[in-house]
Amino acid sequence: MQLAVIANLQDRATGTFTGDKWGETDTRFLYGAFNALSLLGLLHLVDVNKAVQHVRACANFDGGFGTSPGAESHAGQIFTCVGALAIAGRLDLVDRDKLGGWLSDRQLPNGGLNGRPEKKEDVCYSWWVVSSLAMIDRVHWIDSARLMKFILQCQVCIGELPPQPPFTSDNCRTPTWEASQTVLTML
Repeated sequence: MQLAVIANLQDRATGTFTGDKWGETDTRFLYGAFNALSLLGLLHLVDVNKAVQHVRACANFDGGFGTSPGAESHAGQIFTCVGALAIAGRLDLVDRDKLGGWLSDRQLPNGGLNGRPEKKEDVCYSWWVVSSLAMIDRVHWIDSARLMKFILQCQVCIGELPPQPPFTSDNCRTPTWEASQTVLTML
């Protein structure tokens, strides 16, 4: 079966997935595989428990998750790890308050969000942070009105969004803003 190609990317010893022909592994590939396989009804083709163990090994003392065990916590990686755990039905393994605290600390005085401490805000983190907070029922821990104001300040005339105001737009960030706006207005 051609669809088994995704399942064959799993390293059965570690539970993680490779993402390229050179064998690079990190939680982005694990999440992508879980997402695709679950949508296709084929999650049974992989060792879910082993993958969950790998995600748990990527958890950090601060409540966040990194690309691999011992790697720095990052909002994008938190999304992939929490998303994978959600798909596996294992959100019980997440310390929701500790992770919620780390994620809500990403909000800066201007309302924007950064992906890790001491970094600038970027509109793309509105998706990574807000969707992760939604999965653990902690969106109310950030100031949604300030975030929406920040996002709208980033908008340029054609609807695209740059990382921060007043930079040139980046159409790759627009879908992340639209998705986060949807989550914020649904709650």
